[in-house]
Amino acid sequence: MDLQPNQVLRLIQINDRTSVLRSSTIWICASCQTCSIRCPEDIDIAKIMDSMRKLALEDQVPLGEGKVVKFDEIFLDSIRKRGRIHELELVMRYNLAIRQPFKDAHLGPVMMARRKMKFLGHKIKEMSRIKEIFQNSKRLLKVQE
Repeated sequence: MDLQPNQVLRLIQINDRTSVLRSSTIWICASCQTCSIRCPEDIDIAKIMDSMRKLALEDQVPLGEGKVVKFDEIFLDSIRKRGRIHELELVMRYNLAIRQPFKDAHLGPVMMARRKMKFLGHKIKEMSRIKEIFQNSKRLLKVQE
């Protein structure tokens, strides 16, 4: 992520459209609603990120970050394994993949102290439904090809 979500919001406030739409942050956002739920100001950040992606596509802004694909792979792998995201694992695996292992290390203890992130992840009960979703999406991709 080249910008923190609060920085994206600030750029929107000062009408710096180019910086926002060229940011990798709007593409890395998984629209999981975590930031929206945790926002102390009740801002729907995930919806804003989604809107920014739509604007970038409309303006035909080129995606400048190849790292987005790596993030997507790690994100989906976490869903496949647990049925949900384990944020600590996601951040650690992504930072290792981009060869910046300590990039966000200072944020972990703060988030855990505030009970915003857990050290250990857990699986959902009905993992068979998650497997079914991934199988259906593979079938849909084959039909589209």
